[in-house]
Amino acid sequence: MKASESGYPLGLLEGLEPEERQSVFALQTEIFRVFVDKLLGKGFSWILPVILSKSTDPLWPDPGASLEKRIELDIYGESVRTMQSMIVHKRVLVSLGPEKFFILSPNIRIEKKERAKTGRHLYEFTQLEVEIAHWKMQDIFNLFEELIEASVSTVRGKLEGDLKLLGRDLTVPETPFRIYERRRLEERYGEDWTEAISEESRNPVWVTDLPREFYDYEDEKTGAWRNYDLILPEGYGELISGAEREYEYEKIVKKLERDGLDTRDYEPMLRLAKDGKLKPSAGAGLGIERFLSYICGVKHVAEIQPFPRVPGAVLDL
Repeated sequence: MKASESGYPLGLLEGLEPEERQSVFALQTEIFRVFVDKLLGKGFSWILPVILSKSTDPLWPDPGASLEKRIELDIYGESVRTMQSMIVHKRVLVSLGPEKFFILSPNIRIEKKERAKTGRHLYEFTQLEVEIAHWKMQDIFNLFEELIEASVSTVRGKLEGDLKLLGRDLTVPETPFRIYERRRLEERYGEDWTEAISEESRNPVWVTDLPREFYDYEDEKTGAWRNYDLILPEGYGELISGAEREYEYEKIVKKLERDGLDTRDYEPMLRLAKDGKLKPSAGAGLGIERFLSYICGVKHVAEIQPFPRVPGAVLDL
């Protein structure tokens, strides 16, 4: 069924034919298999996600965030929010055990309507989240480079017919991926450096030192952030965001107050930090739909969702 026949919004989605959609599902299933097999083989625990909570990622003051509203509702006399990412829960869990885990975590972020036209944004999506106690930035780089290289290589070898049906000529990325400092990219490209480096690159690249939320580690002496994004080539943009984490109580509280956030929203994490039990860790989240859209070569990320979640449009199903 074409987009015009199914009521897809804004004329942004081309609409896949039934056999193309079957190929998308086959590719998605194989990617999940590679990710899960690799992580379980490395001793990761598989944790179930949280959907409603009093605490969630504030997505502030991240300059890349663009939310139209934040969803809150009352249950059992308490106010809870829909999950925007599980970072706060990951920090608590990695400190209490297990120290090495992954989650396939649904996220709800009501993006501004104009984000529909980027081709990269959804208001419901899933992240492959990992968090590991005592890991550093380079450990995360190594892990995700292996996952990405293995999954692309596998689908090229096992599902070549599905890629061909989708018209996708997919290249296995070369590892290790190149690493850029955000400040150097800003000097070269200006504020639109993400789009510029994505269009220019033919291989995924890491970008470090991104001023962001309170939980990312920031060197107070130099002002440098030990965090990172992975940018896909061909204009597909950011795929992964992550960081080494703040774990010292005074630094976390200072940053929460600086950013105008209510410390009561993060009480379990702060209690651990105050008692010296919040462990240093590193982690990241990979956008499943964005990665699959890159694998399939579609123009809009919602093309690969069975029920598209395009900002600014709510379909019947």
